Amino acid sequence: MTLVQLRYLLAVAEFRSVSDAAAALFVTQPAITNAVRELEREFGITIFRRSGRGMEITSEGSEFLGYARNVADQADLLHDRYRQGGSSQVRFVVSSQHYSFAVSAFIRLIRTFGMEKYDFCLRETRTRDIIEDVRSLSANMGILFLSDRNRRTLSRLFREAELLFCPLASFAPHVFVAASCPLASQQSVTMEDLAGMPFICFEQGSYASDSFSEELIPNPAGTRIIRVSDRATLFNLLLGMNGYTVASGVISGILNPEIASVPLDAQETMEIGILRRRGVGSGLLCERYEEYLREELVRG
Repeated sequence: MTLVQLRYLLAVAEFRSVSDAAAALFVTQPAITNAVRELEREFGITIFRRSGRGMEITSEGSEFLGYARNVADQADLLHDRYRQGGSSQVRFVVSSQHYSFAVSAFIRLIRTFGMEKYDFCLRETRTRDIIEDVRSLSANMGILFLSDRNRRTLSRLFREAELLFCPLASFAPHVFVAASCPLASQQSVTMEDLAGMPFICFEQGSYASDSFSEELIPNPAGTRIIRVSDRATLFNLLLGMNGYTVASGVISGILNPEIASVPLDAQETMEIGILRRRGVGSGLLCERYEEYLREELVRG
């Protein structure tokens, strides 16, 4: 096993194609194919299977790729710290629901580990896509929440995808409103206070059910709903439409000074956690990012 072979393997996993991986790495297709075959023979496993959709990762291949990615990441860190005359590119991907605390922690991570060359990705996306990103090792980790409403469904999906949910912190529900909204000055709000206000939430595509909702209490006060796909649009609509959304209450006052967080009188609990692939080591970047997430959640 060599580091070059592992990088070839990771490229195939990313592109789901030997030809695309070869083109991206500027090597020949036989070089990629031989590297995959040699690793499979050395470890006695099947990492990929060919199908009509390209190179599909097997279950044992998923675990192997997780370790391979950690080895490659650690090698990149060593090269950047100690190699003279240049540096290699470090890659780190997080797939997350739309949380400002995840952004704050991500900024800290880049400031700590942002070498001369790096490729960091914070992918704010739908709940179902987070599960798939971590399952397929397209992301090093995922960030989402569990509650009484979604725990049974999501826990089943986690088991099927061989994923582990690692809790970070639990929160009572809050509403986000514009800082200029009269509700922003209250100690707490009730469902009756929210009646008539537009409810702004993240759309989940074909998985539009309570189990995949990013909002702890989907549409708690009425039928006026606006669905969006990104956090900036949601915050702009909170400001422009005098709307609200239901969330953890953790928000960066520095990054989002125009948004206020107010406790909601409701008997619900939101458990935010990290999603990882079972059997795959975390690595230095994952461990440090988790540390920063915990600190941001406590600070929030």
